[in-house]
Amino acid sequence: MSSTTPPLAGKLGGLQSSVIRDLLKLTSRADVISLAGGLPDAGLMPRERIAKAAEAALSTAACLQYTESPGWAPLRAVLAERESARLGRPVGIDEVFVTHGSQQALSLLAEVLLDPGALVIVEDPAYVGALQVFRAAGARIIALPMDSEGMRVELLAELLATGERPAVVHTVSNFHNPGGVTMSPARRQALAELADAHGFWVIEDDPYGELWFDRPAPAPVATYSRKVIRLSSSSKIIAPTLRVGWMIAPPSVFGGVELLKQGADLCGSALTQQIAADLLSDEAWLTAHVDTVRTAYGTRAKALVHALRASFGDRLVCTDATGGMFVWADFTDGTDTKALLPQALDAGVAYVPGYAFAATTGYANSLRLCFTTSDPVTLSEAVHRLARAAA
Repeated sequence: MSSTTPPLAGKLGGLQSSVIRDLLKLTSRADVISLAGGLPDAGLMPRERIAKAAEAALSTAACLQYTESPGWAPLRAVLAERESARLGRPVGIDEVFVTHGSQQALSLLAEVLLDPGALVIVEDPAYVGALQVFRAAGARIIALPMDSEGMRVELLAELLATGERPAVVHTVSNFHNPGGVTMSPARRQALAELADAHGFWVIEDDPYGELWFDRPAPAPVATYSRKVIRLSSSSKIIAPTLRVGWMIAPPSVFGGVELLKQGADLCGSALTQQIAADLLSDEAWLTAHVDTVRTAYGTRAKALVHALRASFGDRLVCTDATGGMFVWADFTDGTDTKALLPQALDAGVAYVPGYAFAATTGYANSLRLCFTTSDPVTLSEAVHRLARAAA
């Protein structure tokens, strides 16, 4: 009898664990203030309102059964109404597909839209979850830099002029993770026009769009073209545990996603989808709840940015946090943030080094900081510890 271990799929050879997930194992110590995890604040999650919605759902046995692969129809109707308001056009229920968080939507789309070797354009720095999905799909990845107005779409136009033809362009258009910036309206329209002209799909990944602080995010990229597939989620505005995400997609994409989801998990949870429908359709409650979250996060974001600028001066530049959950910062004096991390952990503070978000290499002097789970006093202390470690 052979004792040889059967082989695993070859595509695993090019994958690696998320640096962020690995780092979370090191930041569980009570003496470490973690600015590393991209987690919403559990203290702001509406436990009592969720419990009320769960009790209502459990009043009948329907929530215990399988549901449709594209999602529970009443939830899809609620989402169609919300997305119609966001996009400024009627969104039909047949365009709404509910997934197990928006990350599953991204994973399913990679299977539907990409053959091995297909070209995918991402932003640089890039969302780690997108890099993992596209690498697993065997895609060829090109990363385009961002500035204060988001992806530099003019560089995409230049790339297209050389004859490159992407299958997909991925963008986190609002309050970028990790870059902290928002794509300008002009670039949104330009990206959509390029998609129409050259026949590629845009995946607009928008889990943070409702978490604006000073003014609402611009109209979605999907406003300008039907070649834009829009993703969003209840995780950041209600609670991750519901695992309710969704995509807005045309019929051809919808059909492919449905086939693959049947092979992945058949359907989502009828219980959590009914809970989500209850919460998302309660407009007065939801508006007040999201306003509370925005206010808390906005105060924390401003505290973190102020502390960074006061402590480091010209030695460090960071984004203005106008929404979302993250601040991106760059040391201007050559500080290597990967090398600094062990000293920072010893000083009692954690962050994610910038290299974790590089499509290839780079960002040795950068770091991502999450402000959502600490109050302003704790954030100031975290920056004080970081400054001590970097002295």
